[in-house]
Amino acid sequence: MKEFIQKHQADIVGVLSGFDRVRFRGTIRTLAVTEGLTVWLSHRRVLFKDFKPFAEGLTADLKASVQSIAGGVGQTIEYLPSSSYSKEEHVQDLIHSQGVTEGLVCVLSCVEPCRSFIINRNPQTKHLDLVPAPRKCLHWYCYFLDPQIGLCHVRIQSWLPFTVQVCINGRDWLCRQLQLAGIGFQRRDNCVVSAANLVRAQALLNSQPWAKWSDILNDLLRRSCPALLELPTWDGTLAYYWSADETEWATDVMFRTPEALEKLYPFLIHHGITTFSSRDVLRFLGRTRMPANGRVDLRFQGEVVSDLKYRPEGVRIKHSVNRNSIKMYNKQVYVLRVETTINNPYDMAVYRASEADPSGKKKWSRLRKGVADLPRRAEISQAANNRYLTAMSAVDATTPLGEVADAVSLPVVRDGRRYRGLQPLTNPDAKVAEAMLHGEFAINGFRNRDIRQLLFEATEDKAEIRRQSGKVTRLLRLFREHGLILKVHGTHRYQITAEGRRVLPAFVVARNASTEKLHGLAAKLQSTAA
Repeated sequence: MKEFIQKHQADIVGVLSGFDRVRFRGTIRTLAVTEGLTVWLSHRRVLFKDFKPFAEGLTADLKASVQSIAGGVGQTIEYLPSSSYSKEEHVQDLIHSQGVTEGLVCVLSCVEPCRSFIINRNPQTKHLDLVPAPRKCLHWYCYFLDPQIGLCHVRIQSWLPFTVQVCINGRDWLCRQLQLAGIGFQRRDNCVVSAANLVRAQALLNSQPWAKWSDILNDLLRRSCPALLELPTWDGTLAYYWSADETEWATDVMFRTPEALEKLYPFLIHHGITTFSSRDVLRFLGRTRMPANGRVDLRFQGEVVSDLKYRPEGVRIKHSVNRNSIKMYNKQVYVLRVETTINNPYDMAVYRASEADPSGKKKWSRLRKGVADLPRRAEISQAANNRYLTAMSAVDATTPLGEVADAVSLPVVRDGRRYRGLQPLTNPDAKVAEAMLHGEFAINGFRNRDIRQLLFEATEDKAEIRRQSGKVTRLLRLFREHGLILKVHGTHRYQITAEGRRVLPAFVVARNASTEKLHGLAAKLQSTAA
């Protein structure tokens, strides 16, 4: 990311990185699985034939609990006839029309799908069985303007196993923190476009992953439906286990003027959709161990998808892998936002002790959804945003392609030796240029071997390997003498120079994009800007 900021520092005010939207799931583990619920029912002396009236009684108790919360502030539960109705817009209308500044805004209810249990008669055993099954039931939405975290809501499933979801917004929370700290800021919708003390604002965002999430979430649940925290078990009351179902971690690059971002943004979109390969997208999202031959690991069984979406406010580019994604879009005309969304953390790792032995030896283990791993999830998301912006630093939005071509197509003379001009639109120069721009080389550079394995088929013939290596050496020397790469002193590695990052991506994009694609994308971008 530093490369991107340095390149455009004249147009950038600052950068803020932190949580955007976070959706938590609260689960009573005992009730969430068939075996646990069976034991709990047995402890409550409930037979399977009595399951439905027993569950209906629990639902009635929860409804009374929610109604008492709403009635305590003079409100009633408002039923929505369709789950497609925009609850957020409805809540915003209520906030503005009623002038709510703190506390419970409203309680909504709606019938929506859920995961629950039913009683089936087993034809083989002739007995009743408790089995998990999808169904629909009433859900309550309790919206709060919390003095600490801002606008949030609690979604409560009215039927066993009483799963709960809590949604908060990290940027809304930041605004509350800035107000309490007396730091001036400017906000547009869900975006901070400027702050009097960016260092302090970033420190506040950095502290959010380390918050006492279980306490915060249990408190919101207690304020929504106290009865849920009073369900008895054989050794006390049932407790909720909190996990992060979805996290959005956004890096906002704040520009001085809308014109600066408007001028640069079409080139960033064009570069992202025409240049980034599946391999690059995998590296952005944390798969840093990749085969050196330029291909994707054969063990990867997922799907990599990149797409553009044309919205009223601009163009959004999104890259998705296994329900996780990284996207870029222009927001509130001043902000370039790169956002990593994690729905499936199991592809990622965290250095921790076993959950069964918290004081034991630590090792790299699969990242969990539990709130205990939120700091690591934030770290992974920020690294993804950094890699994406670093790759975007290669974009040159100001120099015409013809001028760039003229600068490298002429021969150069170094120490009395003449080196031919480069032809990056044709082989083999084009393949070398494309190989050097692979995302995995952005930070640590590349070696002759790395480029060779990308250009040629794998072989065990040592003579052929020496021939390929010699050819790569000569090609790299050409790029080096033209000032596009440099040798890292004391190593066998090369780095792309600032001039190389300005020149090479333009040729790769132009070479890979068809005439139809270039004209089509240009027309869409122009129509969007207009």
